[in-house]
Amino acid sequence: MSGTEREQRAAEILDALFSQAPVGLFVFDTDLRIVRYNTASRGIKGVAVSSVVGHRLGEFAPGFDTDELEALAAQVLKTGEPVREHLVSGLSPSRPVERIVLSVSMFRLRAADHTVLGVASAQDVTLGQAATQRLAVLALAHRSIGTTLDARRTAVELADAAVPLFADAVSVDLLDEVLRGEPLKPGPVPADVPLRRTAFRSVAGGAGLVEPDGLTTFAFPTPFTRSMTDAAPRLLRRVSSDEPWLPAEPDRAKRLAEVGVHSMIVTPLLAHDAVLGVVAHYRYERDEPFEEADLQVARELAGRASLTIDNALSYTREHTIAAALQRHLLPKDPPPLTAVETGHLNVPGTAGGGGHWYDVIPLSGARVALTVGDVAGHGIEATATMGQLRTALRTLAVRDLPPDELLSCLDETARTLNAEQWEPGGGRGPGLRPLASCLYAVYDPATRICSLAGADHPAPVIVAPNGEPVPFVLPEGPPLGTGAGGYETLSVELPAGSLLALHTVGLASAGRGAGGTGPAQILERVMAHPDHSLRQLCDDAAYALTPARTAHDAGLLLARTAELGEDCVAIWTLPDDPRVVGTARRLAEHQLGVWGLAELAFSTELIVSELVTNAFRYGSAPIRLRMVLDRTLICEVSDTSSTAPHLRRSRPTDEGGRGLFLVGQLGERWGTRFESRGKTIWSEQRLPDDADASAGGADRHRPAA
Repeated sequence: MSGTEREQRAAEILDALFSQAPVGLFVFDTDLRIVRYNTASRGIKGVAVSSVVGHRLGEFAPGFDTDELEALAAQVLKTGEPVREHLVSGLSPSRPVERIVLSVSMFRLRAADHTVLGVASAQDVTLGQAATQRLAVLALAHRSIGTTLDARRTAVELADAAVPLFADAVSVDLLDEVLRGEPLKPGPVPADVPLRRTAFRSVAGGAGLVEPDGLTTFAFPTPFTRSMTDAAPRLLRRVSSDEPWLPAEPDRAKRLAEVGVHSMIVTPLLAHDAVLGVVAHYRYERDEPFEEADLQVARELAGRASLTIDNALSYTREHTIAAALQRHLLPKDPPPLTAVETGHLNVPGTAGGGGHWYDVIPLSGARVALTVGDVAGHGIEATATMGQLRTALRTLAVRDLPPDELLSCLDETARTLNAEQWEPGGGRGPGLRPLASCLYAVYDPATRICSLAGADHPAPVIVAPNGEPVPFVLPEGPPLGTGAGGYETLSVELPAGSLLALHTVGLASAGRGAGGTGPAQILERVMAHPDHSLRQLCDDAAYALTPARTAHDAGLLLARTAELGEDCVAIWTLPDDPRVVGTARRLAEHQLGVWGLAELAFSTELIVSELVTNAFRYGSAPIRLRMVLDRTLICEVSDTSSTAPHLRRSRPTDEGGRGLFLVGQLGERWGTRFESRGKTIWSEQRLPDDADASAGGADRHRPAA
C-alpha cells in the first residue's frame, strides 16, 4: 500500500471514528474553539455542524457550566496534564429540557506541524449516575438507619439518609399510639387519625408546614390517606397546580406551590400488616422528577425504618410492661411504725424496667427490717426475678433471722433461680453468675441497735441528729447467686432521730458530683438537715444525684429512727420456780393497769401463763418476761434453750397440747425469734380502738429532740 493510500485509509478511519463512535469526541484549538467533533454522540446528534465547529463550548452548550469546562480545557493545554472522568451535569444541547450527566476526560495533542490541540471525550453516564446515586442512598440508609431502639431517632435517621442525596425534603409522620408503645392494629388507618410530625429535613433548612413534634391529620382523599389505606406507595412524577387532590388540602397545596415542589413520593411505614405512619419525599431544587426506580428506593428506606420502629415499639412495650410490673411489685406505702419513719424514692431508667427493690418489713418486738437490692439486668426477666427475691426475703425476714443468716439463705434461693435460668453448658455453670446485690438492716427501737449485712451492695449512709455522718465500716459480702456465702453482721448503736439512707446500685452509679464526689458524700450533705421532712430529703437527693435521666433505674429508702420510751417497756427476770407463773400473771395485770389497758387483762394473762409455763416445761433458766406497748401489745418470754415449740392440733382426748393454739387464737400473731443464746416466743394483740396512745402517761416513742 502506497503512502497516499495509507493516508487516505487513515482519513477514512478518522472520519468513521468521528461519525459513528457513541462517545462524544471534541477537538479544540488554543482558543478553545471546536475544530472537529463526533456528530453521532448522544446529546449532540441532530445539532447542526455550523452550531458547533468554530464555536466555544459555552456557545453551543449553554446548559452546562461552561466556565468550569473551559477552565479545565485551558489547564490541559497549558500543563499537558490530562483530566480523567470529570463529572458535569447540564441540559442536553439537542434536547434543552433533558438534563444529562457527562463523564469528561481531556488530554493535549501536538500535531506534526507543532500545532497544539486539545481532545475532550464525553461519556453519557446519566443512567449510571442515577443508579449509583440510588445505591449510595441505600448504602447510607443501611449504615445509619436503626442505630437505636428509639422510634423518633429512627425517623430522623431516615430523613437524614434521604436528604439531600435522594430528595430535597422529607417528612416523617408516625401514629401517636406507635410512639406511646401501644399494640399495633392491623388494617387501614382512618382518615382523621392524628399523626405526629416525628422528623423533617430539607436542603433549605427550617421546619415544614407542621411544627416539630406537632400533631397533624391528612384530608381524604389524598396520596397520604390513600397510601395509609391500601398500604401502597404513591409516585407523583409531576405535581401540577391542578392536581385533583390539592383542594382537599388547601394549606398543604399552598405550601407545595410556594416551595415549588414538582415531584413527590408518598410511602407508608408498615409492620405486620399494620400502618405505623407515612413518609413523604419532595423534589423542588433539582429538576429531575422521581422515576419508578426511585419508588423502589423509597420502599427500601421505608421498609428498613419500619423494621427498626417495630423493634423500638416492641422494646417500648416491654419497657412499659416491665416498669408497670416493677411498680406493682414494689411496696406502695410503708406501714406506719414506731421504730422508724420512712420515705422512698424511685427513679425509672431509660433502659427499661429494672430489678431494684426496697422494702420496710415490721418484725417482732417492735423492730423493723429495712432492705434494698438490685437484680442484674433490665426488662421483664429482671423484674420477675426481683419479685421472686423480694418474696423470699420477706418470708425469711418474718422468721426473725439475723442479717447474715438471712443473706445466706437468700443466696441459696438466688442460686436456685440461677440454676433454673441458665443452661448447664452455657459457658459458666449455673449458680456462678452474680444474680443480685442486697443490703439488709434490722433496727430495734428498744435498744437503738441497728444490725446490718450486705451482699455486694453499697453501704448505707447514716447521719446523726446533729447532721454529722456516723462512721462505720460494713463488711463486704459476695453477691447473691454465687453460693459463696460468708456474710457478716455489723451492729451500730444509733441516737434516736438518726437518718439512714439505703440506696441501690443505680443511684450509686448515677451520682457523681464535681471533683469526683461520690454518692455517699452527696447523700451526707443532703441529709445534714434533720429539720427537713423525709419527702423533701428524697427530692433533694433526686435533684443532687440524678440531674438527668440515666439508663439504670435507681431507688432510695430513707428512715428516721425513734426510741421506745422507758414507760413502754416492762422487763422481769423470773425465778426458776414453776409456781412463779401466777406471779407473772399478776405482773402483767398490773402493767396493763398502768397503761390503761385493763380490758386486755384476761387474754394477756392467759397468753403470759401459757408462754411462761412452756418456758419452764421445755426451756431452761434464766426466764425473762417482757411486755412492750407499741402499736400493738407485745408479750415476750425468753429462755436459754434453742428448742422451738410447734403448734399442733390436739385430739379431743388429749389432756394438753393446746397452749400455743390458745396463744394463736387470743393474739393477732405469734412466733419464735432465735438469738445468740436461746430463743424468744412472742405474741401480739391488737389494741382497743379507744385506747389512748399515751395511756398511763407512757411516752410511746421518742425521736430526736
